[in-house]
Amino acid sequence: MEQEPTLDAFAKAVGLILLVLATAACAMPRTVSMRDPLTPEEHINLGVSYERKGELDAALKEYKHAARKTPIAYLYVGNVYFQRGAFNDAEKSYRKAIRKTGSPEAYNNLAWLYYTNGVRLGEAEQLALKAVELAPESEGFRDTLDKIREKENR
Repeated sequence: MEQEPTLDAFAKAVGLILLVLATAACAMPRTVSMRDPLTPEEHINLGVSYERKGELDAALKEYKHAARKTPIAYLYVGNVYFQRGAFNDAEKSYRKAIRKTGSPEAYNNLAWLYYTNGVRLGEAEQLALKAVELAPESEGFRDTLDKIREKENR
């Protein structure tokens, strides 16, 4: 049985089209958009877990991820930098947390950073006062203020 020339040409054309489409599909770049399954709060919680285990790099990564959407995470970023002794980075993170959230913890932690380094004690006192003003029930913030004042009077 002989094939008709038109049918043969048609089969070849379809085959060629399929081959071109298959080749193009393999060569075309694809954009894959992945949605993060964790909320910023869950990233913070995961960071806290890592931090408690002493895995500061992993904690910092989670906190920075959370900070993209939740500015309070800058407080946690600052805490990790403080623990590492990266005081300039800690200061920048605390200042960012203060600017973006007005967090009393950020005020207190920046004041504590200055106190522990024995620098800018006047500013440390003002920061601690602000923390106490924002959260008068916090004995920890009051303790920071008292320690700064003791150090200033020596």
